[in-house]
Amino acid sequence: MAEEEKSRRGEMGFWTCTALVVGNMVGSGVFLLPSALAPYGGLSLVGWLVSTTGAVLLALTFSRLARFNPAAGGPYAYTRDAFGGFAGYLCAWTYWKAAWIGNAAIAVTLVGYLQVFLPALRDPVLTVATAIGAIWLCTLINLRGIATFGYVQNILTLLKLVPLLLVGVLGWFYFNPEHLSIPEPAQLPGGGYAQAIATTAALTLWSFIGLESATVPAEHVRDPRRTIPRATLVGTLVAATVYILSITAVQGILPPEVLGRSTAPFADAARVILGDWGYYFIAGGAVIACLGALNGWVLLQGQIPMATARDGLLPEALAKTNKNGVPANGLLVSGVLVTLLVLVDGQGDLVEVFNVIILLGTMAGVVPYVFCAAALLHLMAVRPGDFGRRESGRLLWIGCCAFIYSMWALYGTGEQAIFWGFLVLMVGIPLYTWRQWRNRVQADRLTASGSQPTSPGNP
Repeated sequence: MAEEEKSRRGEMGFWTCTALVVGNMVGSGVFLLPSALAPYGGLSLVGWLVSTTGAVLLALTFSRLARFNPAAGGPYAYTRDAFGGFAGYLCAWTYWKAAWIGNAAIAVTLVGYLQVFLPALRDPVLTVATAIGAIWLCTLINLRGIATFGYVQNILTLLKLVPLLLVGVLGWFYFNPEHLSIPEPAQLPGGGYAQAIATTAALTLWSFIGLESATVPAEHVRDPRRTIPRATLVGTLVAATVYILSITAVQGILPPEVLGRSTAPFADAARVILGDWGYYFIAGGAVIACLGALNGWVLLQGQIPMATARDGLLPEALAKTNKNGVPANGLLVSGVLVTLLVLVDGQGDLVEVFNVIILLGTMAGVVPYVFCAAALLHLMAVRPGDFGRRESGRLLWIGCCAFIYSMWALYGTGEQAIFWGFLVLMVGIPLYTWRQWRNRVQADRLTASGSQPTSPGNP
């Protein structure tokens, strides 16, 4: 009966999970990343090598954790299993904020690309209204259930890859190696090759935020112990291939001084290759990429609080599902929060919004990676029987390297991002304390009435 119910609501198979991973990684940021990397020239390739290696290590970490316990909530569930409810709560709190803060920026960025076709959207009021409309369109799609989400996400992911691959393939016929020459140390922002490599690795890491996406809606995934690890690893490798192929091509087409000032580098490169129609084609692809990323992250911003609320660490209303089996209250509350953020920061231009994503999104996204890499190592230490002898040595290296990389990436996000991220983390503690008080009061009432209280999870 349970299997029939799941089938009726719709399950996420390998291709839908892979589309979720790729769709959440390949979003608005990739279309602006070439401009951010332009001052570093060929050193950006070293940054790509570092971030891709780190992303694969993290993908392997999440793949093994998903096989260990494919529970809803992904990073939250793994951190809770290893370190208890409070650590799990902090992970979920940060991850949830990363989802809806990033969605606000993605929505405004989507409108920025739409301005290519509808210049009237440059009006601040129309910008905000259209961004809010995109948020609630994706929310409505997700409210209709996993089957509807999967159908839309598969289509958007395929469509968004077309323009990137087009530039990535055709662009090499217009490639000028001199555009990727390595600048002198004095010409690099911040000075010095070591700092430049660290900065480019941090910038390119943003492109991989979301590699863990398939782990979050685990209870909606068909054969999760097999599907989630495969989709996580394949999705990460597909995204990395598309990134390096297409972004490096753009860097080779446009001179660094031109690329560094461009607010639409892929579209400008497509204009060189295909003429004016190519410019509009790529701009349309950017709109689709934003919509696909927004749709995927809206799914997560409902799933993350649902798993946490089930354990009594957030208000229980966020755990309730509608007739389609999706956390409607979590989606609606998150949608309201994103809407409020758009009203606050919807006045910025495209590059400013991209900087907001880099500042808040990368830092908030990396914190769960630190927790999960440490969780893998902790579980291996306290529950060695759940890990085979042959894989233990390999997992030890993977966990250690993933943790070191995540800490280094966190450091690379900069003092300002860590400062604001730490404040956001601390603000969540009073809510946790309030929920524990509420759980105790409810347990006392049930005890007084003679009923057996239920455990709120692992607080």
